[in-house]
Amino acid sequence: MYSRKLWTMRQYAGYGSARETNERFRLLLKSGQTGLSTAFDLPTQMGYDPDDPKALGEVGKVGVSISSLKDMELLFQGIPLDQVSTSMTINATAGILLAFYTALGEKQGVSPQKLAGTFQNDILKEFIARGTYIYPVPFSLKLTIDIMEHCLKFSPKINPISISGYHIREAGSTAEQEVAFTFANAIAYLAEAQKRGISLEELGTKISFFFACHNHFLEEIAKFRAARKVWAHIMKDKFKVKNPKAMLLRFHTQTSGATLTSQQPLNNLVRVALQALAAVLGGTQSLHTNSYDEAIALPTEESARLALRTQQILAYETGITQTADPLGGSYYLESLTKEMEEKIHHILKEIESRGGALECLSSHYFEQEIQQSAYHYQKNCEEKKDIIVGVNAFQIQEDNPPPILRISPEIEKEAVERITKLKNERSQTQVKESLAEIKKTALSGKNLIPSFITAVKSSVTLGEISYLLRELFGEYDLLF
Repeated sequence: MYSRKLWTMRQYAGYGSARETNERFRLLLKSGQTGLSTAFDLPTQMGYDPDDPKALGEVGKVGVSISSLKDMELLFQGIPLDQVSTSMTINATAGILLAFYTALGEKQGVSPQKLAGTFQNDILKEFIARGTYIYPVPFSLKLTIDIMEHCLKFSPKINPISISGYHIREAGSTAEQEVAFTFANAIAYLAEAQKRGISLEELGTKISFFFACHNHFLEEIAKFRAARKVWAHIMKDKFKVKNPKAMLLRFHTQTSGATLTSQQPLNNLVRVALQALAAVLGGTQSLHTNSYDEAIALPTEESARLALRTQQILAYETGITQTADPLGGSYYLESLTKEMEEKIHHILKEIESRGGALECLSSHYFEQEIQQSAYHYQKNCEEKKDIIVGVNAFQIQEDNPPPILRISPEIEKEAVERITKLKNERSQTQVKESLAEIKKTALSGKNLIPSFITAVKSSVTLGEISYLLRELFGEYDLLF
């Protein structure tokens, strides 16, 4: 989309304790990373504190454990929030993490207006493909719009949503389904935002997208090129937006975890490099490159650094950044882009005929389509119609697995001790008052984010806020 500025190199990082992740952040920044991207553990994503029985065995395992403002202080210790852009992969509890981030900024002397970054905040794809949802769809959607409304008013440098096709693709969808399902969700969000009175001329400049990049090199480039055209049509024709900047498709890309193999893991270096190259040639504005060992465990420091170096070699040594859309005009690629665009439009029309994304979510249309695509892919692999090097062809005997990162069980023990200490030392009166205010705000239908911010400043935890909202609105039941 442009040649005068490199994409943001934003490596996804987070594991164990806030202190350990802070060390990884510092390492990546020192290595030349230009944006932070935070992974949270499952208890944090699902609204459980480390001392909750449901968090047992999962604290710090697939991301960092964050339950309080004190945890957030440790996570960003020595990192001025007015000098970094931070992406947070968080959805059901995104509003609480936004509250932590805002409150920490204030403690650092950084106003909300100066905070920069992106909150994924895409709850619909959780119902479709990933599973870290908490509340029923209507209230979940309400929280998503609360974050949009709050950020537009108080933190304009924060992108309030990153609508994600990545998890849809990793669950087994085709390339065209990835884009179409993501855009269908985006249409649902924008329609809800309009009902709230939010201007799409403004919101359109703040939303971003998140896509996967798989192994079919030219198809992936065509996918990104087609997606830009389709999104511009949606904003212009469906929503009648007139601001050209609100029609732009701003997107982050991550190379595909689903294509990585535990067999012959060094082969993943080649896969990641080619996927990253396709993303750049397709015009991504932000990129994460997976580490070669991620099919086995969380990346080690060495493998994470090598993944970042892959981006830096592409950026500084290949010359591909000297022109925008360097493959534009290629007969095959233009034909493939047009074909991809038509397929995306066809799927979007099918979704619209079924009542839109929310109705398709209710009828499980998305899941059924993804399952069918995943089945066909797996069948082709088993019949060797699709070759996966080292898996169904070119196998070797492997005796020396690479060193992997292991999360110490002490992490969970320390997290439980820390949250117990916090709960014992804080003002219980302030906690009760803060939770009562959240309850009052929730029942009134007003925006919940300001009450979250007030609460976390009084050491109310993520789990306590989540449990209160569970009591008020219930939990989503996949069967109904």
